[in-house]
Amino acid sequence: MEQFKTERSRYARSLIEASLDPLFTISLEGKITDLNKASTDIIGNTRENIIGTDFFGYFTEPIKAREVYQDVYKNGFVTNSPLTIKDNKLTDVLFNGSVYKDDAGNVLGVVVVARDITEQKRIATKLNEAIVFAELTTDIAEQAKSKAERATLIAENAVKAKQQFLSNMSHEIRTPMNAIVGFTKVLFKTDLTVKQKEYLSAIKMSGDALIVLINDILDLAKVDSGKMTFEKIPFKISLSLSAMIHLFETKIREKNLQVFKEYDNSIPDVLVGDPVRLHQIILNLVDNAVKFTSTGSITVSARLTKEDEENATIEFSVTDTGIGIAENKLTSIFENFQQASSNTSRLYGGTGLGLAIVKNLVEAQGGSIVVKSQIDTGTTFSFTLNFRKTDSLDESEEDIEEFAPGIKNIKVLVVEDILLNQLLMKTLLDDFGFQRDIAENGKIAIEMLIKDDYDIILMDLHMPVMNGFEATGYIRNELNNDIPIIALTADVTTVDLEKCRLVGMNDYIAKPVDDRLLYSKIVSVLKRSVYIKNVTDEATLRDKGTKFSCINLDGLIKRTKSNPVAVLEIIKAYLDQTPPLITAMNNGYKDKDWNKLYSAVHKMIPSFGIMGIKTDYENMAKTVQEYARAPEQANGIYDLVSQLSNVCTNACTELKEEYDRIKKTGL
Repeated sequence: MEQFKTERSRYARSLIEASLDPLFTISLEGKITDLNKASTDIIGNTRENIIGTDFFGYFTEPIKAREVYQDVYKNGFVTNSPLTIKDNKLTDVLFNGSVYKDDAGNVLGVVVVARDITEQKRIATKLNEAIVFAELTTDIAEQAKSKAERATLIAENAVKAKQQFLSNMSHEIRTPMNAIVGFTKVLFKTDLTVKQKEYLSAIKMSGDALIVLINDILDLAKVDSGKMTFEKIPFKISLSLSAMIHLFETKIREKNLQVFKEYDNSIPDVLVGDPVRLHQIILNLVDNAVKFTSTGSITVSARLTKEDEENATIEFSVTDTGIGIAENKLTSIFENFQQASSNTSRLYGGTGLGLAIVKNLVEAQGGSIVVKSQIDTGTTFSFTLNFRKTDSLDESEEDIEEFAPGIKNIKVLVVEDILLNQLLMKTLLDDFGFQRDIAENGKIAIEMLIKDDYDIILMDLHMPVMNGFEATGYIRNELNNDIPIIALTADVTTVDLEKCRLVGMNDYIAKPVDDRLLYSKIVSVLKRSVYIKNVTDEATLRDKGTKFSCINLDGLIKRTKSNPVAVLEIIKAYLDQTPPLITAMNNGYKDKDWNKLYSAVHKMIPSFGIMGIKTDYENMAKTVQEYARAPEQANGIYDLVSQLSNVCTNACTELKEEYDRIKKTGL
């Protein structure tokens, strides 16, 4: 029996020592009767010294420890009650206890296991700190975001304010400049004495210098604000270079310089890009070369550097034998208002903006520009641009020497409030042989348009009573009148030009007005109106049953050398391809999917010439493409889309008949 008790005691001891957490047995009086090594380690005393001591005295909160102890007796157990052992480290524990009994079921005391949660609590504390820190960081980030949004708003408002200021400044300066430059040109056409020509030349030179300054500042503002836009139209680079050189012939002759044009004939004849911006870049560089070259020559060159099936990369360069640029200035000359030396402006003039604009224009189109120079030897500016290849013909140059067929007896309504500009427009239109009436504001213009018929309106934008935007909106929406309207704007920023498109203006011309450009714009806009009217009249007759042939296969037969197999193959390709394109075009317009509309019409256009469909319809298709690029105006092209759909459908019907006939009887 005694041996059994000894074995049971050893067994109990082994169980107690097996616990890695502090374990105690406590008597009914709250005295420690036994404990394991983990307990002595955490308390920092021997087992002999601890047994018999008061259990509650080892905790930082003895009263709370006693209450937990009493809960064990009351409930038979307790779990996860937090307490802190009073040792050197103040160990946090979870108190778990239960009563133990003798064989008769009498309660002898309590067994307590104290789970050390110091590490878990440390981790929890760190986690809480991390959460708090994250919340603080989030709050800081939100505040930073809010500040950034406020800063962005302030910056956007500043840009808008700058744009509005430039718009107002442009209008205020260009309005008197329009009259000065315009009347100077008019006076040059009259009989003048030698002295009068000298005085007029001085006035014209001063006016031209002011216009260059205004254009430089406004172009720079457009680039800085990201508002610079680039066209994608077919043009001939060789003609562009020749035109640029021609503009400087007088200055070059005056300085006894030689000019050379080096052109790589492997450059594709027609490329797609922005000819106006290319002209602007080359003009700035050639102007620089002429300005800083006293003797020698200027060479303008274009060289094909890379080509694939779709694109061509061209390197342009302008080389002079002028004063050169110091090596330490080469990196700064492309910055705003920078020139090669402090006395450059005094000696040669200029704002120091030309090269900054050139660099921005080149890089905004994905190109790059470099400069090489030696003092007293010369300078070479080289830049590369990428262009898309095309089979389309260059239609960028308008014939401004004579009217298009059917355009005559033109009656123009000029809407302009400035007396000097009214007088100038009267003079220019009289020189063109056009009839003209003048309205001082948009309200008067509308009244005159209701009473009388006009072919075209030249509309100033900023006027009292009713401005050009309001007047155009009324003409388009209230009068439902599609008369061509050209804006006369002193603002060459995008602020007003975008509004021009939105209200339904057909085109614009910047002040000071160039007489040849004005003539060209009027003729160009009226050409479009005339062919649309002619085609519309033809479609009306077709609807009434008048017989028209949509196709003419003479050209196709000639191209194929009267080979019936080739003709049938091409007709079949057209019949297979066109109906889906008609569907896509109609659906694109119906769904306002302008990319789909543009793509479908783009694929149609090459077939017009092949099948001998009238060029009027090809021009109509190109007009639809233009509107598809400006969706805000596209609601006005339903009739054009409908007519294209009808003519292509009729062409398919006629070609099916021709296909069957050729198959049976041959050509």
